[in-house]
Amino acid sequence: MRRHTFPCKLLRMAKRRPVWDAGKVRALRRHMGLTQDAMARRLGTRQQTISEWETGLYQPRGLSERLLGMVAETAGFEYDASSHEPPES
Repeated sequence: MRRHTFPCKLLRMAKRRPVWDAGKVRALRRHMGLTQDAMARRLGTRQQTISEWETGLYQPRGLSERLLGMVAETAGFEYDASSHEPPES
């Protein structure tokens, strides 16, 4: 079994605070004046995915998280991008 001497990427990801919680996803969509269906089409995903993010069932991650950030910046929506960094110990 291989042991890692440096913190692995998964550990860093687990410590990371989410940028996009349910309230922020909903607030962005409302800021843009979009329905869940229209937001899903804009992001290239399903309406059900937007609903799951807005209810907190799932959180956007990876590419979806970055795409939401780009859409938010384009729309002039204020969000805390610094939350993307791991909390200081």
